Parts: sequence; structure tokens; C-alpha cells
Amino acid sequence: MADLFLLFAEINEVNAGITKEIPQLLLSLYIIFAYLFFKIRIQKAESINFIDLLWHVFSTGLIVSLIQLAVSLFFYLLSDTKLMQNPLMVNFFYHINLGAVIIFLVSTFIVWKRLILYQKNKRLLVIWQIFEYSILASLLYSFFQIESQQWLFNGLLGLFILYGIVLSFNLKWIAYLNFKQKWRSILLLALVILYLYYFINNLFGFSTEFNLVMDLLDNVFILSIAGFIFLYALISILVILFNLPTSSVFEQKISEVVNFQRLSQSIQKGDNQNQVYEVLLESSNNAVFSTSAWLEVYEDDEPNEILKSNISDLKITQVRKSIQDSGIYAYLNKYKANNFKKELNLNRLATNLNDPDYGSVLVMPLIIQDRQIGLLVVLKDVSDGFNKEMINIISSFVNQACISIENFELLTEALKNERYTEELKIASRVQKSLLPQSLISDKEFEMHAFYESADEVGGDYYDFFKTAEHKTAVIIGDVSGKGTSASFNMSQMKGVFHSLVQFDLDPKTFFNRANHALSHCLEKTSFITAAYYIINSQEKSLSFSRAGHCPGLLYSNKDKKAEYFHNKGMGLGIVRNASYEKFIDISKIYYNSGDILFLYTDGIIEATNADGEEFGYDRLRDYLEQNSDKSPKEIQDGLIKHLYEFIGSENLEDDYTALIIRFL
Repeated sequence: MADLFLLFAEINEVNAGITKEIPQLLLSLYIIFAYLFFKIRIQKAESINFIDLLWHVFSTGLIVSLIQLAVSLFFYLLSDTKLMQNPLMVNFFYHINLGAVIIFLVSTFIVWKRLILYQKNKRLLVIWQIFEYSILASLLYSFFQIESQQWLFNGLLGLFILYGIVLSFNLKWIAYLNFKQKWRSILLLALVILYLYYFINNLFGFSTEFNLVMDLLDNVFILSIAGFIFLYALISILVILFNLPTSSVFEQKISEVVNFQRLSQSIQKGDNQNQVYEVLLESSNNAVFSTSAWLEVYEDDEPNEILKSNISDLKITQVRKSIQDSGIYAYLNKYKANNFKKELNLNRLATNLNDPDYGSVLVMPLIIQDRQIGLLVVLKDVSDGFNKEMINIISSFVNQACISIENFELLTEALKNERYTEELKIASRVQKSLLPQSLISDKEFEMHAFYESADEVGGDYYDFFKTAEHKTAVIIGDVSGKGTSASFNMSQMKGVFHSLVQFDLDPKTFFNRANHALSHCLEKTSFITAAYYIINSQEKSLSFSRAGHCPGLLYSNKDKKAEYFHNKGMGLGIVRNASYEKFIDISKIYYNSGDILFLYTDGIIEATNADGEEFGYDRLRDYLEQNSDKSPKEIQDGLIKHLYEFIGSENLEDDYTALIIRFL
């Protein structure tokens, strides 16, 4: 309105009563208010969904485009009339375009800010703040510009563009997009570039065809933001395109890890065998992108049940004939005739098929000890569809499923065996004798332990050994499964511990050698999770590694807080080759007087009440913080009482083991 008022006064050669700086001031205030509005609306939003942010830019640009199209249509329809020759009317519609474009540019600028500062650090934040505040400060340029200062205008614009190029390479958010999201992002970013081209071209058309009171293309702030938006969109598109070929690989790896975890967790979750078979079939399908698959469940060496995925019974019969012709069944029969003693040649289990619908097949037997409990058949509609990596991942899924199924079978057989109770009593006495009969309590630290098995025997284990005057090794472990099998494997773990601990090895080396030793004596269906700690009282430090075990809990007397410490580690006996060391990390922390180290097995944190709610990590941490002033034995006694109150009974569903060390 101030611009139009000045123009009206100029046309009628009267004094407007206001200076030409007033419209510039109002434009700057409009930009600042738009900036603050979108900063609050976008920057403070709880959602960090990148596609939603890009969709916001797209929808804003679409609205602005419709406004400009409406103005262009109005000009087209009235192009031959005197109305369009009126400078007041032309400038009125130009200002509508100007305001709409500013809304798009400012809102997109705030979205770009959120994307750039995703996973920000202090250095990046400082760089961005310099850029942001400098661009806002450039609004002052409009109040002081002179004709001879074109070099300053070009210099500021060039400086902002160079700064924007540097910031445009902060694209960490792209790594968190899946394949479909990347394609959608490319489309939305390309539309942003098209919007910019259309808007700037439209404004340029006004600038060249009409005499304007205020030309937006002379504003360094607007041109700097427009250039920055274009650069970030263009660089983002290029980076996403370069990342597209690897997207499916990363997604597949993530899917494999999730599926393997589902199979692993079925051991503790209490799923029945059919549920394990269903998870195995689904996981295998997803891992190798198969066309069809089926799983034969055997009883007395004959198929008793068939689980199918995208295939009919008639087609299964036809495919079996093709597999028979391929020689895979003959190879498996030889393997079975040898009582499954030899190692399977996995490459012999995948071949091409002479079938109109399927070009290749992978056949994987489910073996427990010396018997076959099932057969997994995975099909693809292309030839040579299964590479070595796919075969290995399916083999891992099958082995993990067999571990779960064997545990179910062992439990069932134990319940049917009339002599099981007496054998368990003997095993219980033997197992208790394997645990330390006395614990260390000296001037450096005091120790207390608690063990309670759900059955007469269990698979939990703890022990310690003084390797030097100022160094003590402590171990806690949990064997897969329950009952006698777990207790026997626990005794093997004790033997390995006492054999290796005397060499004063660091935790990572200890687990690497322990895994090598246990790989030769553990059943193929068993594994052990463990945590190994070396207490150095001279330097007041803890060196530790975890082999798939629960994270340790350390209470800091100084901070009055307890924290879990995590590091990478896979259970002993899962990977039975030299590559195991890649799956183990070693960490080191320091303790102070009054700190408490709390070690435990998963039976405590997975204890469930009548509502199906687990005791969990948070309750265990809160309990330790609230009882940190007590002795280790008092902490243990109170915890067990608190645990029984939580679950509502003293009937254990899993083994409970805790080892508490207070540093003096």
C-alpha cells in the first residue's frame, strides 16, 4: 500500500508525505515476520520426517504457483484493455506475486535449515548461524544502495552463494531414506527447482515489461536465498542419485539383521515350533527376494505339514520333479545316509531349474543333531538367482531356527521322562559345586553373588580369578536353553574360563580363544552369552567385553546415577571360525570409591508380572540408585524381594543371577 501510495502521488504530482524508505522498511518487516512464523512452525515441529518436510515445500510452492497463474491469466484476459496500462494496477498485482514468492522462499529456507542441521555439531551450528544472520542483515542493504555500489551488490550476492555451496554438502538426512523415499525426494526436489525457475522468470517478466516501483530482483536478500535454495536442491538430487544403487543393499542388510534377531528372540519368547517355522519362511523370503517358497515339516522322516508362500500344492508337486532331476535330492539323501556327519556343501543346494515358472531353486535341510526335521525350498523366477551371500544368510536363518526348535524338543522330552527329576537333583548338586563357594572381600572391593535357577539346574554362570595382586578377572554368563543341557554347557564354560584366565589375557582375546575352544565342544545348536571384566585396582579401571550378554550396570557415587554400558559382542558358539574376533569389542572405564558394579543375567530384567509387563532395565537401574548406600548383600536381598513383589510370586520363569561389586 505504501508503494502504491507513492506511485499515485508521483502520477498526480503531489507530495505523498512519506519517504521512499518506508516501503523498504515494510518489506523488510514482512520478510522478518514470515521468517519468524515459519521458524516457529517448521523448526519447532516434533516430527523429523524428511519426506513430510519436502512435501511442505512442494505444497507451498504449488499454492504460490496457482497464485501466479491466476495473476498471469488476469493479465492475459485484460491485456488489450486500458486497465492493464494503468501502472497502479500493474504494481498491485506485482506486489501480490512478490509477497507469495517471499513466503515460498522463506519457508523453504527454514526447511533447508532443518535438513542441514540434522545431526548437527557445534562447528556446523556456528557456520549456519553466521550464514543465517548475515543474510538477514543484508536486508539493510536496500536502505543504503546507490547506483555506483553495484560492485558491492554483486560481491555480497557472490559471497552468500559461495557460503551456501559449502553448507549444501551437509546431507546426512539422505542416508536415512529408503529406496522409495529417495525417489520421492528426487521428484519433490526437482519440483522445487522448477518452482524457482518459474517464479524468478515470472518476476523477471514483470521487471522487463513494466515500470515497477520496487523491483524484487534488486534485493540481495531474495536473490541470495533463491540461489541457496536452488544449490541445495540440485546437490541433494545429485547425491541421492549417486546413493540409489546402494539403497537396496543397505535395506536388505537391515532386513537380514532384523529377521535373524526375530529367530534368535524366539528362544526366550516361548514361541511354539509352528511360529518358529513361520518366521523362518517369512524371513527367508524377504532376505533373498524370492518369488515363492515352501517349508516341509517332517515327522518320522516324512513330510507331515507344508507351509507355503505364493505357491499352490499342484505347483509344489511339479517343482519337486524338477528338483529331483537337478540332483539336489540325491545329494541330500547321501548326506542323510551318512547320519549327517559330513559338512554340507552349501553350493550343491542351489541350482537352476527346468521349469516354466521358476528359473532357480535353493533347498536347505533343517537338521537337529542327527535327524532332519524339515526342508526349506526357496524359488526364484530367474536363472542363477542365488549367490553365495544369499545361501549363507538362509543357512544362518535355518541354523538359528533349529536352535529354537531343539530347545522346545528338549523341554518336551524332559517333561515326559520319569527319571528326569532324579537326574536334575544330581545335576543341581554338581552345578552348585561349580560356582564359587566364597567371594572376594578385601580392602579394594567387596563382592556378593546370587543365583537361583528356574528348574533344578540352569545355564547361568559366574566366577572370578585373581590374575595378579592388583588385577581380578570376573565373568558372568548364560547358556542357551535350560535344564541339563544348559548346565553341562555351563560346566564347559567354567573349564574354558579357568584354562584361559591364568594367561592374563585382555577381554577381547579371552573371548576369541574361548569361542575357538567352545566351538569344538558345544553342540551346533547351542551358544553362550557372557561378559568378562578385568578389575585393575591399581589404576581403578574396568576393562570389559561382552559376548552377546546383558549390558553391565555401573553406579557412580560421585554423580549419584547408574548407567548401562554397551559395546558390540556376539554369543560364543554362534560364529565358529576365525572371523569371530570381528564381532567383539573391548572397552575401558574408570571407577571411584563407592561405585557399584552390578552384573546380572536376562532372567532379572525379563521377569514378567501377571499383566505381561517386564521388570526391565529402568526398574533395575532405579532400584540400584535408590539403594546405593547399602552393602552388596543388602542390595541383593532387597532386589530379590522387590522382584518377587513385582511378578507376584516366587515361581521363576528363568534363571536369576546377580553379581554385585562395591569398590572401597
